[in-house]
Amino acid sequence: MDQKAVATLLGLAAKSLLSNEPAAIHALEELPRDLFVPLFIDAFLGGHKKILKAMVRAWPFHCLHIGALSIQESYYEILEAMIDGLQIHPDQNSSSWGSKLRILDLRQDPDCGTTCSEISTTFPFCFQSCVYSRHSILKTEEAQHNVKCLGIVNSESELLSTQKPIELLVDLSFNSILRTNQFLSFLQSKVEHSFGSLHLCCRDLQIDKISAHKSVLQFLDLGCIDHLELNQAYLNEVTTLLAQMIHLNSVSLSNISFKHCKGEDFRTFLIQLGQLDNLQELSLALFCLTDQLHKLLRILPPQLDTLCLSFCGLSNRDITVLSQSSQATYLRLLNLSNNQIFSEVYEPFQNLLEKVSGTLEYLEINNCLVTDSTLSAVLPALSHCTHLRVLSFAFNPITMPVLMGLLQHLTCLMDLKHVIYPVPVHCYEQWNFPGSLDRQKLAEVQAQLTAKLHVVQRDDMTWTACPE
Repeated sequence: MDQKAVATLLGLAAKSLLSNEPAAIHALEELPRDLFVPLFIDAFLGGHKKILKAMVRAWPFHCLHIGALSIQESYYEILEAMIDGLQIHPDQNSSSWGSKLRILDLRQDPDCGTTCSEISTTFPFCFQSCVYSRHSILKTEEAQHNVKCLGIVNSESELLSTQKPIELLVDLSFNSILRTNQFLSFLQSKVEHSFGSLHLCCRDLQIDKISAHKSVLQFLDLGCIDHLELNQAYLNEVTTLLAQMIHLNSVSLSNISFKHCKGEDFRTFLIQLGQLDNLQELSLALFCLTDQLHKLLRILPPQLDTLCLSFCGLSNRDITVLSQSSQATYLRLLNLSNNQIFSEVYEPFQNLLEKVSGTLEYLEINNCLVTDSTLSAVLPALSHCTHLRVLSFAFNPITMPVLMGLLQHLTCLMDLKHVIYPVPVHCYEQWNFPGSLDRQKLAEVQAQLTAKLHVVQRDDMTWTACPE
């Protein structure tokens, strides 16, 4: 029987079990290992909380990942049911079911399967294991192994050897939503009552208004975090966080308050940011950097591949500095939106395009006062960005003839699949004035662009307007 037929039969068996929840839970003790994954997938998608909790307790593999599974209703209730199934207390560890589960991964990841392939190693293996924290399952297992090899016997070593650490991987968002805060309180309680056997590993942390969440932050192991998104904070608060998140590879900051770029707070912030050796993505929004970008670039790693500087008050001098920086030849994503960098001259940006042409894949220059003359001047340099996949230049005063000319030039970029273009000025009674858009004219513009793409055999390229 081929693998497809086997998978079909397993799926049918899983659905049959789910039709009777009590029977399904009772059957878990004798359930064949091959049935666990299809049963879990169907139970998760169907929102069967009781079965999910029981399955976590009886899981026969070292790890369990949500992976690509997604559900809208009762999302937090399902996560809480699964966490409740973890055997994090000594009396639970003696369960007759004897769950092998050591890593529960509640993050959504389309590239991750439900469980990892089992490999014969000294410690339980999982591709998603935490590698940074001293409380991680890998470090704990290593300590237990060393104690056993050295023959150390005392009350502490006996407790260490009997304890079965469990790792809970979850992405968290700190905001003012009641249900989210209830979930955070639930997690905090689980960690506090696990007596150190549950390691909460948060890789992706989003914080809205840090002043409202300082107490909740204390129960997190900040050394695990590699993606930080922070909105509304004082710069010294950001610096304090960065000092504890030394493994960050992505930082996004917006609405950060500080007096000026020549103050002590800014210098300390740059020093701490410069110590993030793994940093690959940096996004700053509403972060005033006028004529100060050189200070930031000086401390950033040269291998930075994502740089977003929206609403940063960038000047032509800043664009010149960026074009001459070591980062320019590595950038894959560049967002300079909402900076009036074309109000004077276009040469600095033209030089920047030439420097990034070998790597750039995503470019955003929305609302930058790009005019017909500016766009026409930088078009040759833009045409050399052969790896470009997405271009967005909405909310700029461009006319229809120049837009059509741009389309003609960009069709030679075979990797370019998505273009977000500004509504041509003739579609407005008053350009970019709310309520003055003629949608019939915009529809005609879209029809002309689509027809032109068909003529040049680029139906794979999508042009989308961003009206308001």
